[in-house]
Amino acid sequence: MSGNRRHISLNRPFAMHRGGELDGVRIAYETWGELNKRRDNAILLFTGLSPSAHAASASEDQSPGWWEDMIGPGRAIDTDRYFLICVNSLGSCFGTTGPSSVNPDTEETYRLTFPILSIEDIAQCGADVIEVLGIDQVAYVIGPSMGGMSALAFAMMHPDRAAGLILISSAARALPFAIAMRSLQREIIRSDPEWNDGQYQGHGAEQGMHLARKLGMVSYRSADEWKQRFGRERAPADEYRHPDQPFGIEFEIESYLEHHARKFSGSFDANCYLYLSRAMDLFDAADHGGCLETGLACVKASRVLIVGVTSDILFPVEQQRELAALLQVPDRELVFEQLSSNQGHDSFLVDMDRFRPVLSRFLNAG
Repeated sequence: MSGNRRHISLNRPFAMHRGGELDGVRIAYETWGELNKRRDNAILLFTGLSPSAHAASASEDQSPGWWEDMIGPGRAIDTDRYFLICVNSLGSCFGTTGPSSVNPDTEETYRLTFPILSIEDIAQCGADVIEVLGIDQVAYVIGPSMGGMSALAFAMMHPDRAAGLILISSAARALPFAIAMRSLQREIIRSDPEWNDGQYQGHGAEQGMHLARKLGMVSYRSADEWKQRFGRERAPADEYRHPDQPFGIEFEIESYLEHHARKFSGSFDANCYLYLSRAMDLFDAADHGGCLETGLACVKASRVLIVGVTSDILFPVEQQRELAALLQVPDRELVFEQLSSNQGHDSFLVDMDRFRPVLSRFLNAG
């Protein structure tokens, strides 16, 4: 089962957490490593908002994955030891059913008829995948950012199926600043005339997605990093900067944001982005019992690792500290790591020198 790109199809109604249902669901996932005879060495990995299930390169797809430096033989998530399963989120546009998929009942694209999407729905899809694979319990469920919310929801909804839990730059619920940032991104997308109330062709609303991505990039990194990397350096006259254009790109930081926005535009479906973004805002662990304490008490994992970054403004380290305090119970090994990276929320993707040792120590000690 090494390096497989697969999918499962649930040929039954899929009840959504906040109401409504889907008439069957397709879930895309990729695997690395081998499932042992005891079937107890599996790790379930949930992604952030925009990545696919391609977390690392493999024989079937040798292109680098979004967590390439973390996964593989001898790496922090050692695929000589573990069988890793990365699931593409429900609602996404990379092979799993979402707003850009065809509704089998109408034979038309779901678009805005797709039911309200919740983090719990994404978590349930992960549970469905491991059930089809014949895995009763995973050694660890892991998630960064939105994936951490999905991993936490999985551990609350299916407490006996997660022996260990690793939450990275995530939270039990979104704070007002993060909600405001994502709300503005959604408004920018919906304000693009090409969005056309969700009835667009192709990926849709490319200018709206372009601007939303720029705003997202500002929230993903930190002011200190911008200062150190770019200062007040002027951008060279190239494909991004045109000196004859008034109010155009002038500074290196503007050129950087433009570059990343162009890479993203056209690669992700606008309606899928809206649904996944709102799912993050709607998630609240307190919904599972009435308060955070009750919700998190559902988690039965015996080993828990929580990692936060001091420069993260989207999921501030205080939220990871809160998770650690609420999940610290007798007979549970809990490790909380506060990292000093200056690369903000995206640190888990780019600051491997800090993150790799943390995951490696924890997994090797298990």
